[in-house]
Amino acid sequence: MKIFTGRAHAQLAMDIAVYLQVPLGNASISSFPDGETFVRINENIRGQDVFVVQPTCPPTNQNLMELLILVDAARRASAARVTAVIPFFGYARQDRKDQPRVPITAKLVANLLVAAGVDRVLTMDLHAQQLQGFFDIPVDHLYALPVLNRYLWETGLDNLVVVSPDVGGVKMASAYAQALGAGLAIAVKRRCSATEVDTLYVIGEVQGKNALIVDDLTETAGTLTSAAKILHQSGVQNIYAGVSHAVLTSCAIERLSSSGIRQLITTDSVPLSQEARGLVRVLSVAPLLGEGIRRVHRDESVSSLFELKR
Repeated sequence: MKIFTGRAHAQLAMDIAVYLQVPLGNASISSFPDGETFVRINENIRGQDVFVVQPTCPPTNQNLMELLILVDAARRASAARVTAVIPFFGYARQDRKDQPRVPITAKLVANLLVAAGVDRVLTMDLHAQQLQGFFDIPVDHLYALPVLNRYLWETGLDNLVVVSPDVGGVKMASAYAQALGAGLAIAVKRRCSATEVDTLYVIGEVQGKNALIVDDLTETAGTLTSAAKILHQSGVQNIYAGVSHAVLTSCAIERLSSSGIRQLITTDSVPLSQEARGLVRVLSVAPLLGEGIRRVHRDESVSSLFELKR
């Protein structure tokens, strides 16, 4: 087994390597003056099982291209198998034609990964699970739920209701509600623009309860803060948020600071700025991804990782 990483989130790759008790692969990655990426693998990987850890988070295009070049380098170095470990899968929201003359970029990215030489993909909490069908190669889809669930049980939250911030997230919220033994509610929203969201009303009993808003991704925090506002008006005691991928912009940090959300719980699937880390509770998914890598390498079951343990 060989584990390599790009420059998107080297710390996560190092944490995975520590969990697996294997050294991180030796590769040189640099940029030419014109911005082109250069990769060189500095060790023999002929016949090896290679895993490339690289979330395609911002700067998305650069990190995606770096991943493709790393995979191509591994393939040309005669690796036996190349698995792309993508904790956060960028472009996942562009998964269908919802307007005339627009691309399905998620499918394009899947095609690019296969064309580069990826044999298998290991990812976590895709924005839309049907993305697995965009690939003609095996996709192992992990969930952050066991990691967040363990933390939430340890905090001892009671009188809890899990809130989906939109209709599309009901399945995910239902899984959290079942795992935590909590009620379920839905905040119905209307998207005004890419950065503005208006939550109209809440379906479900939330008055006098502690609310946990769960989502797979937050970028501008518009959905979370809009849902928090309507929950406050509905008589909720305390509001928490659990998000798998916190790709926080400066706009999101400002909104969260004044949102009334008591705590935002997220994972280290993407790197967070120092300013953002001061606002959130970050849980490591290195053991989850590391165990997924170990089981893929040994051809063992990955689905058993979804079992919840308290």
